Amino acid sequence: MKKSIVLCATLCAALVMTGCKSKESAYRKAYDKAKAAEAEAAQNYNNTETDIPETPVVTPLVEKPATQTTVVDNNDNVVVRNESVSLVNGSGLKAYSVVVGSFSLSANAEGLQNRLKAAGYDAQIARNNAAKPMYRVIATTFNDKADAVRSRDAFRSTYPDAWLLYNK
Repeated sequence: MKKSIVLCATLCAALVMTGCKSKESAYRKAYDKAKAAEAEAAQNYNNTETDIPETPVVTPLVEKPATQTTVVDNNDNVVVRNESVSLVNGSGLKAYSVVVGSFSLSANAEGLQNRLKAAGYDAQIARNNAAKPMYRVIATTFNDKADAVRSRDAFRSTYPDAWLLYNK
C-alpha cells in the first residue's frame, strides 16, 4: 500500500513538472513580434524626421539689477489691544501707547519706568480697570497709529513682548 502511494505521488509530481514547461516557440513568437514593432517605430520616426521644423533661436537672458522697492506697511492689520486705563504716574496718555511691561505690583512697574526714564524716554504708568488690575508701563504714546507701530517695532529689539494699547 505504501509503495503504491509513493509511486502515484512521484508520477503526479513528474506530470506537474513537465506540464508547466514553457515552449521555446512561444518565446520566439514574442521576440519576433517585439522586433517587428521596434522596426516599424524606427521607420515611422525616420519618415517624420524630415517634417519636424527647426527649433527657433531664443535670445539669451540679460541680467538686470533689481530695483529697490519700498514696502509700505498696512497699519490697519496691526493688532491693538483696547483697554480702559487710568494714568497713575506720568505726563498724560494719547490714543495709542506702546506698552513694554505689565505688572500686578506697582513697585515692579515703577522700577521699569525708572529704567526707561534713565534711557531718555517719557515713561508712564497706567492701571487698567479690569477685575484683576494690572499696571501697564508705557514707553511712548502717540495720537497716530502709524507712529505708534514704528515705535513699538523699535522697542521690540529690547522688549520683544512690546504691544500697542488703545485707550478707550
